[in-house]
Amino acid sequence: MTEHDAATAPASADAREEDLLLERQLCFALSVASRTIVGAYRPVLEDLGVTHPQYLVLLALWEQSPRTVRDLSDTLLMEPATLSPMLKRLETAGLLSRNRAPGNDRALAVELTAKGRALRARALDVPGTMMQRLGLERAEVEELNRSMRRLIDAAQSGEQGAPAGPGTAAGA
Repeated sequence: MTEHDAATAPASADAREEDLLLERQLCFALSVASRTIVGAYRPVLEDLGVTHPQYLVLLALWEQSPRTVRDLSDTLLMEPATLSPMLKRLETAGLLSRNRAPGNDRALAVELTAKGRALRARALDVPGTMMQRLGLERAEVEELNRSMRRLIDAAQSGEQGAPAGPGTAAGA
């Protein structure tokens, strides 16, 4: 029996009962991890004057600016309606500007201001500070990121497929 066969084989009745334990739920572990990690970022990002979601927007813009709202939405996996109020707050803070995209009056282009670009220099310490706060080495962070990306990809492709049936992985 291969590792894949063992992972997809129907589970015993006892294993299926244990699958319902809260501690075995992937959704619970991810939810708690997400809240906890974002909470750990809070004091670090307060020094920059931004929230965690705003930090994510800035990260995307530090990679490429200008970008359309649609491109930011796709990159951050956020709905434009969720993103728009955040962009407005960042604009009010003087970190970015929003203008009609050249050649496409229907698209809104988001661009960092000089203040937004300058904030990047201060943000360079955030990843190292967070690794230290969480007691993680760079290689561990990279592996966690790879695992999370595989999980995100699997969940997104699963949304398009049939629902999982009995005997699938525990807590998934």
